Amino acid sequence: MKLIPLVAFCTLALVNATSTIAQSWPQRPVKFTLSLGPGSGADIGARLYADRLTKLWGQPVVVENRPGGDGVIAINAVIQAKDDHTLLWGPTANFVGHPYSLESIPYDPKELVPVARVSGTVVTLGVPAGMNVGSLKELLDTAKQKKGWLNWTTAVTMTDIILEGFLKSQGIEAAHVRYKQPAEAVNDLISERIQLYSSAYAIVRPQVQAGKVKLLAVQARNRVPGLDLPTVSEVGFPGLDFEGLVGIIAARSSNLPNAARERIGADIKAVSKDPLVAERLASTAQLNTPGDAAEFAASIDEQVKQLAESAKLLGMKPKQ
Repeated sequence: MKLIPLVAFCTLALVNATSTIAQSWPQRPVKFTLSLGPGSGADIGARLYADRLTKLWGQPVVVENRPGGDGVIAINAVIQAKDDHTLLWGPTANFVGHPYSLESIPYDPKELVPVARVSGTVVTLGVPAGMNVGSLKELLDTAKQKKGWLNWTTAVTMTDIILEGFLKSQGIEAAHVRYKQPAEAVNDLISERIQLYSSAYAIVRPQVQAGKVKLLAVQARNRVPGLDLPTVSEVGFPGLDFEGLVGIIAARSSNLPNAARERIGADIKAVSKDPLVAERLASTAQLNTPGDAAEFAASIDEQVKQLAESAKLLGMKPKQ
């Protein structure tokens, strides 16, 4: 009788055990806790995936909206659940920016464990259509000539810092106007109370289609299918690149098995190949950019590095 070497036997046992864990998870309903409200691009994407993952996993997958507090409410809900079937779904820009925006972070950042990258929010630079600005360069040249003329805003802390750092690097004096509700910013953009808005395309799309807002460029590194817009790099301003990551995060204390993380990542990639999923994501101004845990972690690290470089330009340091 041929004996299996001990090392090979142990390796085979480990592979079988890992496979068993992956197959046994989930054992009950899975909850995606979302840091944004109903109707947002991330919310639509979460429900789209939840429907298909329910069929793949044989367990209900539900979406719970916990907006507010710049993502802190949803993050704490997931951490405090201590449940490997409760996962955070949403944009990473919130928690990546927290070291700079919050006096103290009301959660342990080490609790956030990347599980899977799902999509990328399309972020654009918009101006009032009535201003008759032809390009991003023209806008910035005008801002250089007319000190204090430019009022600007963005949707999240991370893009705040990136845009402010960029404007400073260009020697532009401009005022940052803050809003609690994106709709207020869009209205002020149309009426020219602000002259530049960096936001998710989905926020301004209705007014773009109505001819009231003009888009100058997309902040993604690559052109967005279906959107006839140059990237900021193409028009000569790579410092404004921004990848709006949306993905799945687990709480470390939930002890989600690595095999389960691998399964989630693989299943997200499988679902993303459905043409209807890609089409629906595109209709909500999201890029179909699935990735496993390692790929998602690398993307987050890029965001952290980019934010640190922009903060340095502003003389900002993490408050924690």
